[in-house]
Amino acid sequence: MNITVIGTGNIGSELARVLARAGHTLTLVNSRGPESLRELADELHARAAATITDAVAHADVIVLSVPFGVVPTLAGDLRRAPASTVIVDMSNHYPLGGYVAEGLDDTTAQSAWISAQIGRPVIKAWNTVFSLTLATKGQAPGHPDRIALPVAGDDTAAKSVVMHLIGDTGFDVIDAGQLAESWRMEPGSPAYCTDLNAETLRAALARADRSRLAHDRDEGARRVYQPGIGMDMVNGAQIYREVTA
Repeated sequence: MNITVIGTGNIGSELARVLARAGHTLTLVNSRGPESLRELADELHARAAATITDAVAHADVIVLSVPFGVVPTLAGDLRRAPASTVIVDMSNHYPLGGYVAEGLDDTTAQSAWISAQIGRPVIKAWNTVFSLTLATKGQAPGHPDRIALPVAGDDTAAKSVVMHLIGDTGFDVIDAGQLAESWRMEPGSPAYCTDLNAETLRAALARADRSRLAHDRDEGARRVYQPGIGMDMVNGAQIYREVTA
């Protein structure tokens, strides 16, 4: 498939790598321009696009791997993508980061808000995995240690496409329902970055408690992100499991 990845930070770069290894054709674009992408593009035999408009023009799938607050600024470019293009939102809203999303409250799923802002349907996926996990823990189907990832969305056909791609990246996939239910996989939920298998992920999605979400999101962030050190991706899954237990 022709897949455009918008944003090439840690998680976007690792996702591009595993998708390229699975045989997909990659187009990369970021805010710093094509020269900043040259090394990664050469590694993946990918195309480094000069503009987002160019990058989305012929994409079968677009993956949004940019900070949550940046996504609404991409609306004009994303609306120029073909109507058949599947758009994947892998962003997460952390109010502690300082961005205030106008109109987003505790009753609205983050990706439902994103969809409204950009005027396109989206599928929620790959938001519940550390870049380290994505890079090192993918396994072949049937492996006893294969981790599962959730996916949510309203378009059954588009969701099926993304579920197939998740399998290509080395993970089992669990249907987490429609986009309105994607709060069950947001930061603070038991499904978020806890590296669960298919059975335990289904249980985690089922026991998600919206009344705990904000508290557990902020507590998890405080424990996983250490000032001056950064994100603890080695112990992060265990920390999130403890916070959301």
